[in-house]
Amino acid sequence: MAMELDTNNHSVFMLNYHLIMCVKYRNNVIDDAISLRLKEIFKNICLNYNISLE
Repeated sequence: MAMELDTNNHSVFMLNYHLIMCVKYRNNVIDDAISLRLKEIFKNICLNYNISLE
């Protein structure tokens, strides 16, 4: 798998984020409905900012 690099006039870069959502006392609060809504929100953000979610 080749690295996909982004370029600007004076730079070349690849930016990665790792998101961890942890609630107080690690209770299971993200049920199926909340999970689906979060996926929709993340997909909209990805489309708006031309980013990919893996």
